[in-house]
Amino acid sequence: MTDETNSPDLHLVATAAFGLEAIVVRELADLGYHETRVEDGRVHFHAPLSAICRANIWLRCAERVQVVIGEFPAKDFDELFDNVKILPWEEWLPVDAKFPVHANCVRSEINSPMNVQRMVKRSVVERMRKIYLRHRFAEDGNEYSIDVNIMRDNVLLTLDTTGDGLHKRGYRQLVGLAPLRETIAAALVKLSYWKENRLLVDPFCGSGTIPIEAAMIGRNIAPGHNRSFSAENWPQVPATLWTQTRQEARDLVKPPLSMQIIARDRDPKMTKIAKVNARGSGVFSEILFETKDFVAFPTNRDHGCTICNPPYGERIGERDEVRQLHQDMGELLRPLDTWSHYIFTGAENFEREFGQHADRRRKIFNARIPCTYFQYLGPRPPESSDEIHLEGSQEPTASQESTGTPTPMDVPDDKD
Repeated sequence: MTDETNSPDLHLVATAAFGLEAIVVRELADLGYHETRVEDGRVHFHAPLSAICRANIWLRCAERVQVVIGEFPAKDFDELFDNVKILPWEEWLPVDAKFPVHANCVRSEINSPMNVQRMVKRSVVERMRKIYLRHRFAEDGNEYSIDVNIMRDNVLLTLDTTGDGLHKRGYRQLVGLAPLRETIAAALVKLSYWKENRLLVDPFCGSGTIPIEAAMIGRNIAPGHNRSFSAENWPQVPATLWTQTRQEARDLVKPPLSMQIIARDRDPKMTKIAKVNARGSGVFSEILFETKDFVAFPTNRDHGCTICNPPYGERIGERDEVRQLHQDMGELLRPLDTWSHYIFTGAENFEREFGQHADRRRKIFNARIPCTYFQYLGPRPPESSDEIHLEGSQEPTASQESTGTPTPMDVPDDKD
């Protein structure tokens, strides 16, 4: 590996959908990055240069990896301009850098994203004129996208290392009408107690995102191994780091799963699309695709897991169909008392129509749609632990499996 012993750690940010921050914290810890700070939609961490490669290639539930250039308070454009200008942009931006600016303002005195973009661009150019001793910049080189986020008068300036969002794994060539983001699908699997030696069924597989992400998790296939990133073109990040990280990912792939994941959809067009995507991801053999209606759900196995994103509609006719679907789901799934069911939906009345309160709820935004992850926990499979558990006891919380201290991800949502 490249020697990073004498290099200072970088201040990095992994962005994520609201509700997934705690999962990203755990993913970063698995990569060896434990110094984290959580904000809404962001996890700050400090790590060596190689973390740009490793985080982009390995994070399943984050959306982007960014380098923090500066943080400061600012309540007017003069403060913003002056503080941006003193930052060491030349450490990252070469003379030919292409640097588009994107801005977001929330609950701040400065509340015009367009004007923020113009002001930051001007300020960075002023800095670069002073450093590079030239008046104009062609911006015909590699892209260094600058993100400006102003929240409650605090400014965060970052450079995006990712390019296309991390949900774009590179395998999904075809999608349905309402595709679930890959990062959300991976989070649904990680929030469940499914393990690779346990039956997993997605009866509404659509384009196959949940079973594909589950198979990749089960085999420890790095989600970003098959795509490129913006920072691969940056001279500051040596190509050897990317090569080493990809080799590490190949070396850590686990053998094929001992049990196929079952992916079903009643629409033959969707199962065909799901098969195409599974082939692109390299896990086609790990998944059994079937064109069957939900009522054909398998019931002859114990201790299985259901993870699904059933359809939900907004129009009157659709809502009637969805209500009936939820009732049918409850009648079929509730009697499976050894199973655990994980259901992700934007339907507000799901529990009432399903006929049972969830053991846990979790609010997660799918794109900009507020959704809830309803978790119905069955008993722990007897072969999944060497410990002795009382008969009929539910699956242990994540905190019991790890440190014994609840984390934000472990605490059941209030049901009132």
